[in-house]
This record gives sequence, C-alpha cells and structure tokens, in this order.
Amino acid sequence: MSDRTVRTICQRLSLRKPQVDSLEILADFLSRVELSKSGDSAAALTAIRDFYPSVEDFEHEFPSLCFALATGVGKTRLMGAFISYLYLTGKSRHFFVLAPNTTIYEKLIGDFSPESPKYVFKGIAEFASNPPLIITGDNYLSGVGVRFELAKGAQAKMFDYADVHINIFNVDKINKEESPRGTPRMKRLQETIGESYYEYLSKLDDLVLLMDEAHRYRASAGANAIDGLKPILGLELTATPKTVGARPVPFKNVIYNYTLGQAMADGFVKEPAVATRKDFNPKSVNERELERIKLEDAVHYHDHVTVELDRYHRTTGAPKVTPFILVVATDTTEAKRLREFIESDDFFKARFKGKVAEVHSALRGEESEEATERLID
Repeated sequence: MSDRTVRTICQRLSLRKPQVDSLEILADFLSRVELSKSGDSAAALTAIRDFYPSVEDFEHEFPSLCFALATGVGKTRLMGAFISYLYLTGKSRHFFVLAPNTTIYEKLIGDFSPESPKYVFKGIAEFASNPPLIITGDNYLSGVGVRFELAKGAQAKMFDYADVHINIFNVDKINKEESPRGTPRMKRLQETIGESYYEYLSKLDDLVLLMDEAHRYRASAGANAIDGLKPILGLELTATPKTVGARPVPFKNVIYNYTLGQAMADGFVKEPAVATRKDFNPKSVNERELERIKLEDAVHYHDHVTVELDRYHRTTGAPKVTPFILVVATDTTEAKRLREFIESDDFFKARFKGKVAEVHSALRGEESEEATERLID
C-alpha cells in the first residue's frame, strides 16, 4: 500500500529525485515507527538509528526529522507530498505548517490555495473534489478549524466540508512569551470551544507539524511553544540544518541531506560562471577601488543580460525575466555601507537609489519583514 502510494504521489506531483528520495525515507520511517500521542520517542529513535545513523537525537519531545534540501529544489512542494502521503495512508488528517515570518507565511498560504499556479496538491485526485481546509492566523478565531465531538463518537464540524485541516501560522503567533500585554491570543480561552485554540490543537491525536526554514525555530521560546503543541511527528525542512547565531550547532536529526553542490550537479540550480578582466592585476588598486570596479562590472554585465533576456522574450514569446544583482557582504556592517554606496550619487549617479534590498540577520521586526518581502518580490 505504502509503496504504491509513494509512486502515485511522485507521479501526480511530478516530484524531482531529491523530493522522491525524501518521501521514500518518510515512508520507510513510518513503516518502522508507530506514531501515537503516547508514543515513546526514545524507542522510536532506537528503532531507526541503525538504518539512519545521522539521526542522533530527535531534539524535540516528539519524533522529529530534518530534511535538509538546498534552496531551489522545492521544499514547499515536498511539504505537499508529505501531507498527501500521511493523509492517504491514514496517518493524519490534521497538519500544522509553521512559517518563520509574515512574508513566508503569506507565500505558504498562496501555495496551499487551489487557485494558485504553484498549488502544492495539483494532481492529487482526493483533494480535487474535497480540498483541505486552510486555517490561518487570520481566520482561526472564527472557529473554522474546530471539529466538535458528538454523542457515541460521531463527529460534526462547524464548517462541515473538509476532511483534512491544514493550519498555517507565523511562529510569532505561538512563541511570544507572556508579557505585560498578556498571553498570546492563540493561547487565550475561546468561549466557543471552551479552551484556547492552541490547547485544542495540542489535544488532537494525529497532529503533524511541518516546519519551513526549520533553523529559525531552535531558540528556547520557539522550541518550547512547538513542543507544547504535542504533535505525533515533526518534519523540519531547511537548506541550513544548524542553529542561528555566532556559534551555530548542526542539527542532530537530519535524516536526509541534499546539498547545493548536488543540486547544481543535477541541474536543479544553475552553476555560477566566473567573470574576469583580461590582463587585470587586482593588486594594482586599493581595496575600495577594487570593490568599485567589481560593482561597476556587475552593473555593466547586468545591463547586457537585461537586453539579451528582453530580446529572447520578444523573439520567443517566453515570459519576460528581470535579472538582479546579488552582492555578498562580509558582515552586517559592510552590508549597510555597501547599500549606502550603491544608492549614492557616486555610483552611477544614484541610479539605484531605493532599488537595493539590504537583507541580513541584524534586521529586526518590520525592518526584517520589509527586506525579506523585497527580496522575494
């Protein structure tokens, strides 16, 4: 049953090889471990350690596996495949997808919506006529995601049309510590259900947690809030399986690792080409002048690529692609200095003023959200 289900999902979703490998690993894991609310995580770890020695520890109070896939391979589509498999094999009907910030949260909601061209369940027949109900941080207070138990074990729902419930939340909704402003709204009592929505979710006997950009959740507050949901399984996806900070620590629960090098070799990510100047000696100029030359060369080549892409678009009718320049700085201070220089009158007469997105770990709150949104746009 499981093998046939894996093959069916792979075909219907047109999964790439690393996605197929990940789904097959999940299926194998589930064939060796029985998921349950009262399951023994230590026993589950022992059961798989010989088969997956890279999994040294689940690092949560529940079985949790990290799939480390290079950016560009398709982690969101893989989430759709995971959910499809867990539902079609009868493992779960309730899912909680966690986003690290508002920008990615909104992107995930879009990708899980049937009208989206990137719909993650496109091709799954079972979801065509009865798509999953999407509960978000914007609509959960309406009670849309709550199933009510009736007498003799029968079930009814306030909104009775979807068998699968997928909750998509920004991590800030659950990990804000209690403060003078009070308990996070998700943890407050809702009179319509007699408990908080967070508590309702924590009592579900088949909740599966999927963590996008999983390296963003290892801080104590986020980790505690995640453990409090008490899922039967956690699936972490990230391109960087290590904690964030000055001293990053590698994850101990990586069950599959598909690196950027592998993605480039397999053609999923483009290989970079190195541009050089003929007969140029970089030691003939100082560091700042060399920096200026590199940036100017990048702009000249960017303009050349822009013209070629426009010509290709007009000749073939293919969608128009707008190229951009990515400048990698040594640290956050240098990033700020470079942005100010690129936007200044001294660099192409301020041609790029207001056109530079500065994105790095030192940004906080709305500043970080705005930078991430500009980068994605």
